[in-house]
Amino acid sequence: MDEENNTQEKRPYITTNSPEETAKGEAPEHQKAKPGRKTLSMPKRYIINTLLTVVVLTLGEAMIDGGFITRYGATVLEQVGVNIIMAASLNIATGYLGQLPLGHAGFMSIGGYSCAILFMNLMPAFGLNARAVATGSPMAILLLVICLLFGGVMAAIAGIIIGIPALRLKGDYLAIITLGFAEIIRVVMLNIDSVVGFELTGGAKGLTGIPSYTNFLDTFVVVAIVLFLIHTMMKSRHGRAILAIRDNEIAAEASGVNTTYYKTLAFVVSAFFAGIAGGLYAGCVGVMMPAKFGFMKSIEILVMVVLGGMGSMLGSVLSATVLTILPEALRAFADYRMIVYSVVLILVMIFRPQGLLGTYDFSMSRVIERIMNKDFPWKKKSAKEVEADA
Repeated sequence: MDEENNTQEKRPYITTNSPEETAKGEAPEHQKAKPGRKTLSMPKRYIINTLLTVVVLTLGEAMIDGGFITRYGATVLEQVGVNIIMAASLNIATGYLGQLPLGHAGFMSIGGYSCAILFMNLMPAFGLNARAVATGSPMAILLLVICLLFGGVMAAIAGIIIGIPALRLKGDYLAIITLGFAEIIRVVMLNIDSVVGFELTGGAKGLTGIPSYTNFLDTFVVVAIVLFLIHTMMKSRHGRAILAIRDNEIAAEASGVNTTYYKTLAFVVSAFFAGIAGGLYAGCVGVMMPAKFGFMKSIEILVMVVLGGMGSMLGSVLSATVLTILPEALRAFADYRMIVYSVVLILVMIFRPQGLLGTYDFSMSRVIERIMNKDFPWKKKSAKEVEADA
């Protein structure tokens, strides 16, 4: 009995709800609002985030339409959106699950090829031409949604095939086997035309003639939806199970968490969103080549996750934005831009080894609540307030 009491005293931070409270969806005691503190209801939080998203989208569209952002700049912004989805999706497996897969480029290529091939073959059935696709007609948008989902599903199927055997391994072994699967995917895309007997992926020369169905509006909307879905999933009981596996897999399994199921779920969801990013990428660049989805592409996405902070969605967004724009901004210094790029990464890893944001995630609702309660960083709390918070 004394040992049990000592064990419980060492873990005072563990608070659980009763089954009735869990069924009602109530938060644990330590997460409930303190008496007298002003808080925002969940509908208000969603309204605030939606308005913020609409404002940013409107400003971006106005700057593009007004000529403040050139066509080249808009293309860079589209690639920023693609890399944000890639980094956020890899963060599910790396930051939230705690695994180290190196085959994310393979899922991106499957989604990109699947989406582009289906789009090109269904255009006549939907009565679309290149002009209708470029102007974003309603039928073109409908076809784009169908093809993006198809690309994501194909990547998710590949994730299931790879994830079930691969996730039995950990650490370096998982990295090696997922890297091997990614190379298999690349080689298949390179040689599948000779196997099926007709042109499907274009082989080494790539799949060309892809319509420009990706624009800033489509990319922004897809990025917002993907980030919302990932955030919602990680706040659900499924997300908490994934985080429990990351913190201590043995303890999670002993607590009744089906570790095999949730590890596979995280891996498949990560692959699904990578496939959607690949579909957007195909419409952005207009050509899909197997050489673009090699080992270095997976490393590039992993660098974005690590640089931003593993487990931080905002960190993935910021690092993907910076690491996409920085090489383009330094293109005038062609001989030195990669040196500057490398030095920046080295300095960040030396002085911020946990990433730019660590595990921190920004919340506009939390900022508004602090303003409502006049809880400013520079405001010193009295002894009574500190005691009340405790």
